[in-house]
Amino acid sequence: MKTLIVWTLLAVLLMIGGPWLALQFAGMDAMGICFILFFAINPLFSVVCGALAGKKIRQLWALPIITAGLFLLGVWLFFEMGEPAFLIYSGSYLIISIIAMLISAFVNRKQR
Repeated sequence: MKTLIVWTLLAVLLMIGGPWLALQFAGMDAMGICFILFFAINPLFSVVCGALAGKKIRQLWALPIITAGLFLLGVWLFFEMGEPAFLIYSGSYLIISIIAMLISAFVNRKQR
């Protein structure tokens, strides 16, 4: 339970704090920051969350769902509410996390 809380707080910082930072740098190079967030940082964080959830799948199964939901909340709050393109990104991050979780669970099961 403690691990879920810690990783949820990290997800809040990244998935809500990232769009906020991109908005703060809107005068500079906000599009570049958004590309880095959407195509590098968020997918890597989704893989890490999924791999962690696969190690303790009974306690952390909700972590991929929480991560994708927080991303959607963050971009809808700071960019444009209801934008359907962000649903595709959120669904992609959810699929990436679930695949990483299943692979991690499979590998951990084989090692036992």
